[in-house]
Amino acid sequence: MKILAIDTSGNVATAAIYEDGIITAEYSIHHKKLGRGNKNGEKTHSETLLPMIDEMVKGKGLDINELDAIAVSEGPGSFTGLRIGSATAKGMGLALGKPIVNVPTLKALAMNVYDEDAIISPIMDARRQQVYNALYEYVKADGDSLELKELREADALAVSDLLDILNEMGRKVVFLGDGVDVYKDVIKENIKVPYSFAPAQMRYQRAGSVALLGAKLVEEGKAVNASEHSPVYLRPSQAERERAEALGEA
Repeated sequence: MKILAIDTSGNVATAAIYEDGIITAEYSIHHKKLGRGNKNGEKTHSETLLPMIDEMVKGKGLDINELDAIAVSEGPGSFTGLRIGSATAKGMGLALGKPIVNVPTLKALAMNVYDEDAIISPIMDARRQQVYNALYEYVKADGDSLELKELREADALAVSDLLDILNEMGRKVVFLGDGVDVYKDVIKENIKVPYSFAPAQMRYQRAGSVALLGAKLVEEGKAVNASEHSPVYLRPSQAERERAEALGEA
C-alpha cells in the first residue's frame, strides 16, 4: 500500500510517503506564525506544501499514479491551515482519482509519543485561553503490540478545565502540541499529577504519524471519495463568531 500523507493543521506544514509499512519520505517546515510569511522570507503553507510533495515524489522516483490513497489531517486545528490541507488533498484526489482518508489531527499527534504508563494529552492552541484536546492511552493489542485508545474525545476547552480533568484522573501525563509553547507555565503552576513535556522532535505534527494512522483506516475500509472529504473545525471561525456577536448586539 502506498499513501501520501498531509498535515497543515498547525504551525508545521508536513508531508510524508508511506509504502508497505515504512515511512519512506517525510518533509516538514515549522512556521513561527501559522500560514504567514515573515521578514525572514518564510513562506506560507499554501506556498510550501505542493513543492514539498513534488520534491519527495521526485526524490523517491515515485509514480504518483501508484498511490492507493491520500491521508490528510482532518482537524481540529487552524481554520486556514485545515483549509489548505483539505483543498490540496481533495484537488489531488479528484485529479488522480484516488480516495481520501480523514485522519483525526489529535490522534495522529498523540501517536508521536509512545508511553505505556501515561495519559497522552495533545494540546493545540485554540486562542482565548482554550486548547483543542483529546486524551489517549496505550493498551495491549494483538501479540506484544500496543494500540492507542481514546479516553476523551476531541473538544475545545479552557486550559484550566483540562487541568482539572487531568488532576482528577490522577495519572501521569505527557503533553505535546503547540499548546505546550503557549501554556507551559500555566500547566506547571496548576498540574498536581506527575507530568512531562514531549521533546521538540515529538512535540509537533508529523505526516509520518498521519500516514501510519491513515494506512490503518484504509485497511478498515474508511477511505472516502475525494468529493466527500471535508475538514473538522469543532467550533466556528473567529470571523463567524464576530459576525454572530455583531448580529446578536444588533
